[in-house]
Amino acid sequence: MTKLPVVSGKRCIKALEKIGFYFKRQEGSHITLRRDSPFSQVTVPEHKELDRGTLRSIIRTATISVEEFVKLLE
Repeated sequence: MTKLPVVSGKRCIKALEKIGFYFKRQEGSHITLRRDSPFSQVTVPEHKELDRGTLRSIIRTATISVEEFVKLLE
């Protein structure tokens, strides 16, 4: 199992956009992204560093593996 990297909210959003997520709305520092097919919606806090539990929840909600997410960061 790959170790979760430390990433910012902006970097996480850019990675998710590569697999079809797009900006839906923003409330304060929290940005909601949506993907139509297959449908998925995630909220990413726009912080300098995401907590590991928060990042793991985002990855799980996006229905991708940690390994796939790490590849998207490259």
